[in-house]
Amino acid sequence: MILGPSENRAGGTTLLGIGHDALAGTRGDSMRRRVVMVVAAITLLGGVALGLPADASGQKLTFQLVPSSPQIAACFPDLSATVTVRLTTESKGFDTLTLKAKGLPPGQELTVFLLEQPGAPFGAAQYSGDVEIGRHGRGQNKFRLIVEEAFASTLVGGQRVFAELDHVGFWFADATADDACFPDGGPVTPFDGDKEASAQIMNSANLLPGAPLP
Repeated sequence: MILGPSENRAGGTTLLGIGHDALAGTRGDSMRRRVVMVVAAITLLGGVALGLPADASGQKLTFQLVPSSPQIAACFPDLSATVTVRLTTESKGFDTLTLKAKGLPPGQELTVFLLEQPGAPFGAAQYSGDVEIGRHGRGQNKFRLIVEEAFASTLVGGQRVFAELDHVGFWFADATADDACFPDGGPVTPFDGDKEASAQIMNSANLLPGAPLP
């Protein structure tokens, strides 16, 4: 939202509710400091509203995930998930990623991955950990891992290639947990330790063409 000038009762121009004469008067320095504080507050609130990092130092990122398909969205209408990342590699040797999810079937387990691409075919993927869903359909877990500089490395045609892992997604560990969401029972995917998981449930495709992770 862009705030423009307005007219005060004396006909002078005001900025953010502060008269021009007051800015130019004997209290100019004090009023200028107040303007700076107001503008800073508006900038911070604007960042939060846009889903940008809430931490002014840039060390904390928070963003939402979205259902990976219309079938999943219709099957779990109350589904939502929030990812919070604290970038602490330089100070602690690792970052922390916290996933909070709700609106899921009780008793299920989620497998969480850092991904090259948020949706199929996903590209490179790193298995980061699991989230247990409790009896009220909610679950959360905190993972210690490298996030800010996460990448995958492998050999392709004898050449080493690197893939940046800047997206997040999760699956049900139980390949049958999403069967009711698809007419054919849903796919079996390899996104679990036993190579049998559900269809992808949520991802960070809502942040394309950018990426949520640095």
